[in-house]
Amino acid sequence: MIDFTAARRMMVDGQIRVSDVTDLRLIAAMLELPRERFVPRSKAALAYLDFDIAVTAETPGAEARHLLKPVVLAKLIQAAGVEEGDSVLDVGCATGYSAAVLAKLAGSVVALEQDATLARHARENLSAMPAANAEVVTGPLVAGWPGRAPYDVILLGGAVEVPPESLFHQLKEGGRLVVVQGRTPNGRAMLYRCADGDVTGWPIFDAAAPTLPGFAAPAVFVF
Repeated sequence: MIDFTAARRMMVDGQIRVSDVTDLRLIAAMLELPRERFVPRSKAALAYLDFDIAVTAETPGAEARHLLKPVVLAKLIQAAGVEEGDSVLDVGCATGYSAAVLAKLAGSVVALEQDATLARHARENLSAMPAANAEVVTGPLVAGWPGRAPYDVILLGGAVEVPPESLFHQLKEGGRLVVVQGRTPNGRAMLYRCADGDVTGWPIFDAAAPTLPGFAAPAVFVF
């Protein structure tokens, strides 16, 4: 029988703290939340390992969906500087783990998922935490969720191959968007900030992640 509490502690001590994650609220959230609940039962033993965990099967024409590896998620959230009163949009929440972490830090979380089965799992998981300040909504990831915009923070739970400009207009003045940008294995985590109506971004650390649906670069045809 796996001691998940011990595994969670090892994840935080061996992956999160040693990667310059110092936000005590974030560390406390990751120590508390049972990540094993957010992965398929057959993969529960892998919940605290240092890699992206597939939460769906790969199907023709579509890659499997994943939970970001813990250290990448933690560093993105820390870079976003989530505050207690912030409104957050979690794009590609999958089974809800990232939304559960964000719900411990922010005032409100909109967890967006376009896969109906994943959205159902996310609702069930967040209800069990509980995370009353997190709401799961279903729609195309690339469209964001304008009905609750603008947001203080937007987190993307996977990589984009080009800047996610479709989401920039959903940021508040001073709002932050964090995402892994680029193709595996050459991606970089990016922090975008809205100031005076303009959104600019800069790299914050090297990272790689599976690409989210709708965020692949357009195909280029060479004649």
